[in-house]
Amino acid sequence: MAPHRKPRPAGRTRAGIRTPALATAALTSVALLSQTATAAPSTDDKPSLEEVEKKVDDLYRQAETATENYNSAKEKATKQKKKVDTLLDDVAKRTDKLNEAREQLGSFAAAQYRTGAAAPDGASLLLADSPQDYFDQNQLMDRLTDRQKEAVDGYITQQTEAAEQRRAASDSLEQLTESQNTLKTSKAKVQAKLAEARELLSTLTAEEQARLAAIEQREQEEAERKAEELARRQAAAQETQEAQSTQQETSTATETSTETSAPAEDSTYASKAAKAIAFARAQIGKPYVWGATGPGSYDCSGLTQAAWKAAGVDLPRTTYDQVNAGTTVALANAKPGDLIFFYDNIGHVGLYIGNGMMIHAPKPGAYVREESVFYDGESSIHSVVRPA
Repeated sequence: MAPHRKPRPAGRTRAGIRTPALATAALTSVALLSQTATAAPSTDDKPSLEEVEKKVDDLYRQAETATENYNSAKEKATKQKKKVDTLLDDVAKRTDKLNEAREQLGSFAAAQYRTGAAAPDGASLLLADSPQDYFDQNQLMDRLTDRQKEAVDGYITQQTEAAEQRRAASDSLEQLTESQNTLKTSKAKVQAKLAEARELLSTLTAEEQARLAAIEQREQEEAERKAEELARRQAAAQETQEAQSTQQETSTATETSTETSAPAEDSTYASKAAKAIAFARAQIGKPYVWGATGPGSYDCSGLTQAAWKAAGVDLPRTTYDQVNAGTTVALANAKPGDLIFFYDNIGHVGLYIGNGMMIHAPKPGAYVREESVFYDGESSIHSVVRPA
């Protein structure tokens, strides 16, 4: 099923599956505004329903990709802001120390003047390339005590480190500005794609919306059929694996000890996965909001991150990073708790719950729901990753 689709309204397709009405409230409102439009076939270049559906699907996918770019830029900007704050704080502290050292050097120069050396020039000390240059120029270094020379060396070190910190802070500020600009650009792209999708849907008449809902219903039924097929294949594979494991366990004591470690690992993962799934299931019905990480709303990666965090596992923020946060497995070997990624650009993710189904936050305007992993066709599935 395409990213903007919703389950059919006729009750529940199976236990625990939420099936809201196919036409969203927003779409219904659009229909009321377009009642005057003709339902008859048009002779102009108006696109077909299938073309409209494909275009809207593409726009929602582009919006979700822009959302993940937004999430990435936001995370980077947040980290960069903390780094800049730390550097600026260090620069301020270093400047205080530098001022203290400068005052001490000034007192040393004044002391040398009192003992007969050239009169100290405060401006010369500040304008010299380094305190050592100043003292050398005034032939004072050989007059200083070891303690005073140590102070001069310390000042030179403070001055060098302060300059390095100022440069680092300046570089970080530039990087922060770049991240913030990327953040604004990504946000604008999300809003533009969503606005374009809404505009396209607003051209549909009530009759066209009903026909589009029927198309979506048929596609959802096909997705559910494929989910059932996957569930049967996984069940058969599990039975075969258990039978092979039983044979190996009874062959020799060595094989028995070797095979018993795997069930322990499976049990640990299953326990964590159960917590992640329980959390995700509790979020069903909450709205998709791009950039959201809960608790009142989520985007796709925000939901999976929050779900696994409830199980004690920290996942990265974006789909681009989450796809590398575990072991890749075949779809046929997917287990509850695994992450299912979609599209070549890895723009969407859902939490697998078994039987070919997942819990995910589909798109703007939709709600967290349980749905077939084939909701947008089998070819849309990119990969399956087992975290933890």
